[in-house]
Amino acid sequence: MKIYIDGDGCPVVDITVRLANTFGVDCIIICDTSHVFDSKKAKVITVSKGKDSVDFALLNMVAAGDIVITGDYGLAAMCLAKKSIPIHHNGMVYSDDNIQALLMQRHNNAAIRRAGGRLEKIKKRDPSQNSSFEKTLRSLLASSLRTT
Repeated sequence: MKIYIDGDGCPVVDITVRLANTFGVDCIIICDTSHVFDSKKAKVITVSKGKDSVDFALLNMVAAGDIVITGDYGLAAMCLAKKSIPIHHNGMVYSDDNIQALLMQRHNNAAIRRAGGRLEKIKKRDPSQNSSFEKTLRSLLASSLRTT
């Protein structure tokens, strides 16, 4: 098992790298050239800038049972198809039970924006979201390592 981080705008990189090291799991941060990561405790892969370039690079590397940290519902859906375990930055584990509703929400929001509508502003990240994410990731790592 490995942990892959969709590094484009990920607010939980430090938490993820710390937990990966605590549990002895390889952690790979994938980003494009517009982001800079310097980590001695995680492997950083930088891909050329382009629409979905990070997503495609990550999908080519991820395997069944790997954990993927992403806020991208489309990427999460493709990771589910590869039998990996995608987690949102707020601690929600994407699943076959919730991904279709999330993708539909994304589609509807895009349609509203295209029609000139406005959506609610994204709220500032709350520390409880970091706690929820850490709890979820810690639990997944502990249960995965018990079963191997």
